[in-house]
Amino acid sequence: MQYYLMKNILKNIKIKIYKNINSVLLIRKVGDNVACIAEFGIIDEFEKDKDYSVQYEPQKYNCIAIDDNILNDWWTELILIKTYFNSYSRPNFALARWGVTLIPPESLEDFYNIVLKDKRSKSSKELIDLMILLRKAISENKFIIHYGV
Repeated sequence: MQYYLMKNILKNIKIKIYKNINSVLLIRKVGDNVACIAEFGIIDEFEKDKDYSVQYEPQKYNCIAIDDNILNDWWTELILIKTYFNSYSRPNFALARWGVTLIPPESLEDFYNIVLKDKRSKSSKELIDLMILLRKAISENKFIIHYGV
């Protein structure tokens, strides 16, 4: 009975199905005005041999969220920042927009300056929170984890 009801409901609604890094399916109605978010947190004990994409753990890293569209405005500068995708064994640049990025301490000052130059950083709570998080990571010489969309 539930399947039949669901089938009738979905028959007249266009949907998009997304699969994240943990194989969790997200279903959104096409046309919904839902913002995609990027999450950033501090890794207290960085493990060089760990694949951080295996588990989605934003609570563990006390992640803060920002609207992913903001990253589009920063992209030409972000591509110059040294990062790692999923694990320390995969050096790269910029952010893995649909995956996990590890931002090393030596790249955090450049990232902070990108955020600081954005006019919205003076009034946007999410960007102010991101700058506070970056300053804390810089002062403690910690890696930042980024979970993409």
